[in-house]
Amino acid sequence: MSRPLSDQERRKQISIRGIVGAENVAELKRGFNRHLHFTLVKDRNVATPRDYFFALAHTVRDHLVGRWIRTQQHYYERDPKRIYYLSLEFYMGRTLQNTMINLGLQNACDEAVYQVSAGAATSLASAACFLDSMATLGLAAYGYGIRYEYGIFNQKIRDGWQVEEADDWLRHGNPWEKARPEYMLPVHFYGRVEHSGTGAKWVDTQVVLALPYDTPVPGYMNNTVNTMRLWSARAPNDFNLRDFNVGDYIQAVLDRNLAENISRVLYPNDNFFEGKELRLKQEYFVVAATLQDILRRFKASKFGGTDSVRTVFDSFPDQVAIQLNDTHPAMAIPELMRIFVDIEKLPWNKAWDITKRTFAYTNHTVLPEALERWPVDLVEKLLPRHLQIIYEINQRHLDHIASLFPADVDRLRRMSLIEEGGTKRINMAHLCIVGSHAVNGVAKIHSEIVRTQVFQDFAELEPEKFQNKTNGITPRRWLLLCNPGLAELIAEKIGEDYVRDLSQLAKLHDFVDDDLFIREVAKVKQENKVKFALYLEKEYKVKINPSSMFDVHVKRIHEYKRQLMNCLHIITMYNRIKRDPTKLFVPRTVIIGGKAAPGYHMAKMIIKLINAVAQVVNNDPVVGSKLKVIFLENYRVSLAEKVIPATDLSEQISTAGTEASGTGNMKFMLNGALTIGTMDGANVEMAEEAGEENLFIFGMRVEDVAELDREGYDAQQYYDRLPELKQAVDQIKSGFFSSNEPDLFKDVVNMLFHHDRFKVFADYEAYVKCQEKVSELYLERWPRTPCTLTVPCSHPHPAPCSAPAPACCVLSL
Repeated sequence: MSRPLSDQERRKQISIRGIVGAENVAELKRGFNRHLHFTLVKDRNVATPRDYFFALAHTVRDHLVGRWIRTQQHYYERDPKRIYYLSLEFYMGRTLQNTMINLGLQNACDEAVYQVSAGAATSLASAACFLDSMATLGLAAYGYGIRYEYGIFNQKIRDGWQVEEADDWLRHGNPWEKARPEYMLPVHFYGRVEHSGTGAKWVDTQVVLALPYDTPVPGYMNNTVNTMRLWSARAPNDFNLRDFNVGDYIQAVLDRNLAENISRVLYPNDNFFEGKELRLKQEYFVVAATLQDILRRFKASKFGGTDSVRTVFDSFPDQVAIQLNDTHPAMAIPELMRIFVDIEKLPWNKAWDITKRTFAYTNHTVLPEALERWPVDLVEKLLPRHLQIIYEINQRHLDHIASLFPADVDRLRRMSLIEEGGTKRINMAHLCIVGSHAVNGVAKIHSEIVRTQVFQDFAELEPEKFQNKTNGITPRRWLLLCNPGLAELIAEKIGEDYVRDLSQLAKLHDFVDDDLFIREVAKVKQENKVKFALYLEKEYKVKINPSSMFDVHVKRIHEYKRQLMNCLHIITMYNRIKRDPTKLFVPRTVIIGGKAAPGYHMAKMIIKLINAVAQVVNNDPVVGSKLKVIFLENYRVSLAEKVIPATDLSEQISTAGTEASGTGNMKFMLNGALTIGTMDGANVEMAEEAGEENLFIFGMRVEDVAELDREGYDAQQYYDRLPELKQAVDQIKSGFFSSNEPDLFKDVVNMLFHHDRFKVFADYEAYVKCQEKVSELYLERWPRTPCTLTVPCSHPHPAPCSAPAPACCVLSL
């Protein structure tokens, strides 16, 4: 939540954040007090900041419910084509402020809470709302996923190491969700398949119930409120009844946890596939419940109400679009076939045609270790009928390939859904491609790699199927919410339409030579930096120079994202300062954040190394305020909303050809940060849109990486040729940053020399040179007037000195 408004600010009405009207404020105050008293049973003498949050959340929800019901009524009456987005990872956190903005209640709520209790306003935080854009576009869209009891872990940094703690995000309740037990559905596992003259029947299964929880998703100022439905696993009352019948009632009740574990915890996404049975249960659980729900809604529509079963589903793809977000919901394809063939008794060919025209698949990675390949034995045990259907899909698919490419056995092997050799596995990406009418990557370069390399055989067969859909971000959250000063400044210049249509930002070209506007933008940035510097000083006990360059690299910790290259640059800057403390150095605050998957050893070692380097750099008196390093603990959306508006330089430095898209780069750019990066992911399109001259692009392109792979990457030659790289690596290897344990980082060094698929050393030199250009440009943004301060500073000239002010006294105070 934003700070309490000053009297002048509270009188100002800014329409993009909602109008402050006396009636609005009075109504919100009444609602706030009503919920504080009657929902939470508290008064202001004993209410906590969390109580204020919940009271305001319930008040805002009251304004949402009518719109939510009317939206669903409208869909029922008009029966539009519905979009169903299936994902196992909706990072839905606290949505209060996003909802207030979208309903036009932000300023009125600020005023109401200020009047009720000035202290309450500081306690209201917010997080992402994934489906914001579809609701803003007015699409009849639904998000489906799992209601995990424990989300992605909370990260603690202890002695420089990542330690995971459970994220019990529901312990205080969730004011936004509404349980719908009347729509609870059965999901089947295990069992066996019986075949008869009437078809196949899946019997003797173990049933788990799927209980839906609905969360409203409001569009921006358009009265549309869509629904995100998350499923929670519940054991049926007769679960393990056999144990109960033999007298072991206690064990029968305890065993209910086995069923309910399905929705217990979110698997961290570390771009490494692990074939855990519980994960496969989660994947099938969400698609089985969701498809039942979709079929129920379709049959209740005017399109699904015809008498003949075979004609009922003819219109299914015209009314239902199901988007598979990565391969995690891939089991939806054989599940829909099972429903059509086994239950609805459609002929196979008709069922397959409807299925293909219904599904579309979004690929999110080109890393081979991240692609899902489920062992056949596990699928046969857990979902025996689905394995039979997948075999049938594969046989028909291979027969088609063989008819087009006779005797091309190798092509059949490459394109099969079943991978032979060793453990037989089902390639889930192949299943998604074969069972969908459209396949897309999430950035131009990624989609091209998907089409020409990863799935080349499939693209040759059906070139029209492969598309690009570049990822995007919502400006409501990533500008209006987290950077209101900049959002309002832009609105004053070009109007408010850009909030719904970011292409309107092109109008800002007319103001590039408007000195007053540029100064106002710079002022907003500096205010955000000062605010974030105070936050860092409070949380990390490190005094940050708010005039230093805020160089930020926040994302999941993974070798391909190359936090190690950033770390090597930090060490190089440190060594340059130590080598010549009197030399002009543009001060930097390097901020790195992100979580490592709990089982990812190298990622955890990278976190430890960054913190070890920070410990040395931040406590070296010679370095002083010229260079500071902060590792942000427990990086998450609410923290992103603080750091992104304050960032000067955004690091997007993955090896070319490895990042599918990246949306962090877009969030930083939208908030006025410049980007240093490789031509990878969405950086390519950002460079096309903004002009490559307006980004700091360095390093190998995709074709250069491919050529280096052909030649053979030799890390040693870069180490031998580049003295600063050699010095930095030697310091890591010798224990300079880990004096109590000199060999602590031997695994990191060994990886860099012998197992580095992402070629850190190969891009190091270009990266460092590009960073020098960044420093030069940062220095130029300041007026080059002589410094007349007479206080001591880190610049080696007697005061007053004639060096450019920010490189001298101002930046070291």
